[in-house]
Amino acid sequence: MKEYRSFTEIDRQLKILNLQREIDLEHFKLSLNRFRTDLYPTQLLGGFKGIIQKTVITFILQKLRKIRR
Repeated sequence: MKEYRSFTEIDRQLKILNLQREIDLEHFKLSLNRFRTDLYPTQLLGGFKGIIQKTVITFILQKLRKIRR
């Protein structure tokens, strides 16, 4: 536990803690907004779109290999 020698030190520490709390709150808000945008249907479909494209390309390549043999 820290010992303070004056009220000025206490006030300074309280200001620092208050600023840290505000920074943490803004960081939380930013993270929450990013999380919300990641859950938009267009974002989710974008992820599925990539998976579907890879699957289709793999399927086509397999068919082409069979034809070449």
